[in-house]
Amino acid sequence: MDLDALVAKAATILDDAVEPFVAGHRAESAVSKKGNDFATEVDLAIERQVVDALVAATGIEVHGEEFGGAELDSPWVWVLDPIDGTFNYAAGSPMAGILLGLLREGVPVAGLTWLPFIGQHYTAVLDGPLMKNGVPQPSLASAELADALVGAGSFSADSRGRFPGRYRVAVLENLSRLSSRLRMHGSTGLDLAYVADGILGGAISFGSHVWDHAAGVVLVRAAGGIVTDLAGEPWTPASRSALAAAPGVHAEILEILRSTGQPEDY
Repeated sequence: MDLDALVAKAATILDDAVEPFVAGHRAESAVSKKGNDFATEVDLAIERQVVDALVAATGIEVHGEEFGGAELDSPWVWVLDPIDGTFNYAAGSPMAGILLGLLREGVPVAGLTWLPFIGQHYTAVLDGPLMKNGVPQPSLASAELADALVGAGSFSADSRGRFPGRYRVAVLENLSRLSSRLRMHGSTGLDLAYVADGILGGAISFGSHVWDHAAGVVLVRAAGGIVTDLAGEPWTPASRSALAAAPGVHAEILEILRSTGQPEDY
């Protein structure tokens, strides 16, 4: 497979999805999901549109957030999030985008992140470089946490699960002792793209959904960043969390995570 050619075809398909994405801003909930999560009619329509176009143009099946699809361990599979940051999107915030990753036998090898309201789109194949609006970007330099913006996922302090709310509070508290520049954008895909672009020095995701991460993992790695889970193991589609950061910052955040203790202790 020619990854650059596949990305070029996929980019045209995402460009075609921008108009309905922008037109549907502030769309209301159409499908209730687990907890207080939901999908809008725009999520569903864009997924159908992009899936049909990708299969026709590339011959590669798609695993989407809303309708599922091909298995993630297929020889080749696209992974699609039609609207990342759905709460933001429905509320009218511009912090939302379309995420598309390509897995080869479970390994992320290409990624596309479209941020239509901000006028930014990012693409990359695994060996780089990161492309922003079609222009190659420089590799990430080593940085220090004290000088960096850090993105983090949203949560309730009283929530339970794999990463309880009180554990997340402790992580952010400990991070704040070295960086007072924590940011909560409400979009994992945006956070990862901004790590790749050097806007954020690092980002922590307590989530496990492959469609939130696959595209951004490639962007960060192509830019020379590091992506692991919160335990420091290389990120894979089976990972239950993610830590993406520039060299230097990643090691500092990982040390803070380790000093915070195990999530089950909270």
